[in-house]
Amino acid sequence: MSDLRIALYGMQTSDALHEIMPELLQKLIHRNVEFQVEKNFLSLLEQIPGINLPEVSTFETTAELWPDLDLFFSFGGDGTILSAVTLVQDTCIPIVGVNTGRLGYLAGINKSEIIPNLDNILNHDYKISKRSLVAVQVPDLALKFPFALNELTIMRKETTSMITIDAFIENQLVNSFWCDGLIIATPTGSTGYSLSCNGPIISPETENLVITPIAPHNLNVRPLVIHDSSEIRLKVHSRVPEYSLSLDSRLKSVEVEKEVWLRKADFFINIVQLNHNNYLETLRKKLFWGYDRRN
Repeated sequence: MSDLRIALYGMQTSDALHEIMPELLQKLIHRNVEFQVEKNFLSLLEQIPGINLPEVSTFETTAELWPDLDLFFSFGGDGTILSAVTLVQDTCIPIVGVNTGRLGYLAGINKSEIIPNLDNILNHDYKISKRSLVAVQVPDLALKFPFALNELTIMRKETTSMITIDAFIENQLVNSFWCDGLIIATPTGSTGYSLSCNGPIISPETENLVITPIAPHNLNVRPLVIHDSSEIRLKVHSRVPEYSLSLDSRLKSVEVEKEVWLRKADFFINIVQLNHNNYLETLRKKLFWGYDRRN
């Protein structure tokens, strides 16, 4: 008899759900694991042949999650996990990221690995990778979930002209960035948008943030790595009255006169890793390091 309680959440990224979900659900039922399913994900599961869940608890919000959940399973890509974070929030429930998408740094468990390793996961035989977030505050602007696991991005809006972003650390001016935008990325987000803008890769256990300009006007402007205990303030100058503010792809329009304040969040997101997997191995696989004839 199992006393485990888990949540299931996902998105349709490929046909992988058809391949793994019937057997996975069967194993959960066989082990008497109690589970609740996100409402939209349940609709996807009900379209899969062989799955019949007539009576199952569902949720749509954080408040509807069981308070004693042991694990939160996310099926999709990294974007699915970023959406899952807005549900898990500061509950500290470990997230099991099953990659049914394409790249998948955060969703580090491949779809072919989940069934063979399910018993280990349910037996709590895994590692936890703690991931930091940034907390964001904009005066007089309501943000539904004012945190970012990957990055905060400020971008120009409705103009082809550059914007200027004054960046302050502990009220000391760092630079006035003439650019298309500015990224403040966590170590987790260093392999995302920041990386595509020539930002460095930062190991998740380090206590850092990276400030990465998007298409800076001056070629001598480069990404800057700082300690994540720093308080950051950003002020935007633009020819139009608004700029775009993105938190892990959740987009808001902000009036130019409103400044953005950032600091490290006071909670972590716990990502489940299989015992035989590690961050450096993930980098090698995803970035094809070593795939050289000389090796």
